Formats: sequence, structure tokens, C-alpha cells
Amino acid sequence: VQLVESGGGSVQTGGSLILSCAASGFTFKSYCMGWFRQVPGKEREGVAAIRSDGVTSYADSVKGRFTISKESTGNTLILRMNNLKPEDAGMYYCAARRARCPATHCYGSTCGFSDWGQGTQVTVS
Repeated sequence: VQLVESGGGSVQTGGSLILSCAASGFTFKSYCMGWFRQVPGKEREGVAAIRSDGVTSYADSVKGRFTISKESTGNTLILRMNNLKPEDAGMYYCAARRARCPATHCYGSTCGFSDWGQGTQVTVS
């Protein structure tokens, strides 16, 4: 399994970013995929997840502003982030989980995800 994130950067409050995660080495469409965020001094937390059937879940703090999606043609996981706030800043990680996604959104640091990318940094000022 290989996961490579890109798209991070610095934006002003209210701005937008699109994060991408190029996935390879596994059956992308069959996996539960997720985005996690970590800031220094805090545990990593689940931001959004998408099931193999396309059902999504989000942390309450990002609902209505972030959208997770899979682009199966290119085996790419996408996180569209709008109306960014300073508290959205952090290192964003893409993750894969062979088992079905949790029934409800998981705020934990791993949530059963077994494979992780190296992360992409998001800064909001």
C-alpha cells in the first residue's frame, strides 16, 4: 500500500484548498479511506471518511465545509476544503482501512486505519 498526499499550502481565513492522495498497491475502490489531521501537541484526529459504497462521514467541526470523495479512475482520494479557519490548520494524513468504515464518524487517532501517507501541511492565517 502506498499513499502520497499533495495539495497542502498556506491560505487566508475563508480560503479553499484541495488535498489529493494518490493511492496504489491495493484495491482502492474496496477500501474505507479517510483524512486525519494533527497539530503539534495534540493527537491526530479523524476529519472525514468515505466507505467503499461512497457513504461519507465528517467531524462536526468541518461539516458543510469539507467534502471527501474518491476518484476511482485515478485511484485518488480528494478532500475539498472551503471556508477554512485557523483551527483547520495542521498536518493532513490520508489513510486506508481494509475493513468497513466505522458506523459513525471516528474522532480517534487511528480508527482502525492501517496504512498512512506522509502528510501534507495546511496553514491558515
